[in-house]
Amino acid sequence: MKRNDFSGARVLVTGGAGFIGSALVWALNRRGCDDVVVCDLLGTNEKWRNLAALRFADYIEADALLPGLESGALGKFDLVLHMGACSTTTEKDASFLIRNNYEFTKSLCAWALARDARFVYASSAATYGDGSAGMEDDESRLDSLRPLNMYGYSKHLFDLHARRLGFLSRVAGLKYFNVFGPNEDHKADMRSLVHKSFGQARSEGIIRLFKSHRPEFRDGEQKRDFLYVKDAAAMTLHLAATPSATGLFNIGSGSAHAWLDLAHAVFAALGKKPKIEFIEMPDAIREKYQYFTQADISRLRTAGYSQAITPLRDAVADYVQHYLAPDKRLGDGETV
Repeated sequence: MKRNDFSGARVLVTGGAGFIGSALVWALNRRGCDDVVVCDLLGTNEKWRNLAALRFADYIEADALLPGLESGALGKFDLVLHMGACSTTTEKDASFLIRNNYEFTKSLCAWALARDARFVYASSAATYGDGSAGMEDDESRLDSLRPLNMYGYSKHLFDLHARRLGFLSRVAGLKYFNVFGPNEDHKADMRSLVHKSFGQARSEGIIRLFKSHRPEFRDGEQKRDFLYVKDAAAMTLHLAATPSATGLFNIGSGSAHAWLDLAHAVFAALGKKPKIEFIEMPDAIREKYQYFTQADISRLRTAGYSQAITPLRDAVADYVQHYLAPDKRLGDGETV
């Protein structure tokens, strides 16, 4: 692969019908690549719709992937983009998360490295916990991190495993921050605030935000690093096509914005006057809530990613006006 040219590459995308995974297939198509094998668990929700406008060579269910790879039935790949995981931050079944997020990733990574395939996997900003140990994508600081939920810990475990076996000098692990944008419809409670509030703002003229339970943050002033999924896909593919880019990388905007900023951007995109209501934060998440996240993206920039990051208001406007309002997915009505 030449840098950002995937036209001759054969690519495996796990979680390829999901949110970031389908955005990567879309971005690959726009770069001239359709020799893509998509792996996912389609289940009974509507995420199959994310694939309808995309071009790919084949689809395989996740439980058949490792047997197909080990038998040689699926052939060789130049690049493995491993986005598949249970990303539900409230999931309580720790054994399931270990099998699905940790053990599966170990097996897939070992397969890829044994065959000299470029391996890029999704870690998460959830590994940083409350942020008290910093949010620097520095593998030497991994031991100080304390994730707040089992999802974050399952991702952290593989980061530690990759470091212990020396894999971080050969692969790229991406710590995605708060990514939002088209193709997240199926994520239920894990959808972004933009998606959740779009319906409220359009039908009721109001957006509901959680009250703060920490005195240093006023209601609605809790801050997160929000990143448009189109930027996340561009960052991911840049690193995938840069063999020297190994180790851990934060994937975020590099700026923290308040939930109020996001809500006002939704109202602006709809041309409506802002009206905010603050509601109680559920007890189940109150002690595990991240009040501030901000990605240090200096390693990403050092790796040669020079594109400007879409400003929050522009990103929300594009999402609301071109995807949510007309009920479209990435690739719908586009020539790719």
